[in-house]
Amino acid sequence: MAEAKTDNPAAKATAKRAAKGPQPSQKATKKGASPGGYYWGTGRRKSAVARVRIKPGKGKLLINKRELGDYFPREQDRKAVMAPLKTVEGEKRFDVFVNVRGGGTSGQAGAVLLGIARALKIYDENYIQALRDGGHLTRDSRMVERKKPGQRGARRKFQFSKR
Repeated sequence: MAEAKTDNPAAKATAKRAAKGPQPSQKATKKGASPGGYYWGTGRRKSAVARVRIKPGKGKLLINKRELGDYFPREQDRKAVMAPLKTVEGEKRFDVFVNVRGGGTSGQAGAVLLGIARALKIYDENYIQALRDGGHLTRDSRMVERKKPGQRGARRKFQFSKR
């Protein structure tokens, strides 16, 4: 079958691209500091989302413009947030600024942990193995199970009455 000739330049460009095969996307992956010198990381846990910015500094840690101890009163939440920084021995070397929304306190602490770990990974790729070994780069995918119809909750049934 004969190939149809066309004078349309757009059709020629499309045909030329199709002949080359699939092309990698032109979107540049941004690795490195943002204009303010910050390294960004996003963490999620349950329904909480944390946006984390880190930059080399003196060890200041603010969560929603509050100190760590003020925002997370429970010791286990404070330890979880500090875990990735302790892993790379950076408690006093980075200033950390976090905005976190949604979920409860432990969900927010888990989201902040993942966000800090991802930001540290972008800051220095040599930290990846230590963070991975500590389990800080793995997103905890457990979510609340949905309520089922005809039941009181996800698993709990209504009280049975024989009569």
